[in-house]
Amino acid sequence: MESIELPAGTIDFEDTGGDGPVVVLLHGLLMDATLWADVVAELRGDHRCVAPTLPLGAHTRPMRDGTDLTPHGIARLVGEFLEALDLHDVVLIGNDTGGAVVQLLAAEKAARIGSIVLVSCDAFGNFPPGLTGKTIVLTGKLPPAVFGVFMQQMRLKPMRRLPISFGWLTRRGDATVARWLKPVLTQPDVRRDTVRVLRGISAERKVLLDAAERLRAFDRPALVVWAERDRVMPPEHGRRLAELLPQGRLTEVPDSRTLVPLDQPLVLARAIRAFTSQEVPPDRP
Repeated sequence: MESIELPAGTIDFEDTGGDGPVVVLLHGLLMDATLWADVVAELRGDHRCVAPTLPLGAHTRPMRDGTDLTPHGIARLVGEFLEALDLHDVVLIGNDTGGAVVQLLAAEKAARIGSIVLVSCDAFGNFPPGLTGKTIVLTGKLPPAVFGVFMQQMRLKPMRRLPISFGWLTRRGDATVARWLKPVLTQPDVRRDTVRVLRGISAERKVLLDAAERLRAFDRPALVVWAERDRVMPPEHGRRLAELLPQGRLTEVPDSRTLVPLDQPLVLARAIRAFTSQEVPPDRP
């Protein structure tokens, strides 16, 4: 892991280097950059893969006091990250909450984005998404210390596998989930940041509805990759996103839950490679 200083604080990230297309990979709530480990392993031979750990609850470096951790604030932080690394024409990829951040930046037609990939993510009015998202955002109303007490039950695998936790998000990634939860369980300042993130989401529940309208004017290539039977991110949302994006394409992934990078990393990596290798995407089906 490398790190970089931004106005918000220190951001850790992985950067494989290389001369291929630059893909920047964004994770979701209570996750870190390791969400993408298997995808990066598959792509690094012919892509430059950059995966930051955003302050979404699994980060180990607390943000500075006063940092805006609302959805728009996180999107601005990603923009600052791209600028600090001087990345251009990036393929911006997001899964889960990371896909919401991609939509916010795409809606603004951020100058450094060349194309986007949305992977089973929050969209339209599904923000926070499903039973899982609504439950965790509700806990953000608690004081950070009490929130920490509530989260202690996530040390137990049966609790992590419940639908209100990570049970509907991944079939195969529980060991990774357990690692993601360590910072919020052990670091008071990370819990403080996480509560601020959750309260920011609660205050901006309609932000993706507004972004969806502006995505109709996103004039760059876009790929939508969706878990075929996702129980948290409705598959119809994947189809709607692909239809409203002017250059949108849709790929559906079987045998996966929301966290496609954990459940089907090779399928996802191949879809990304096929997308980045085509200068002009074919007509969507």
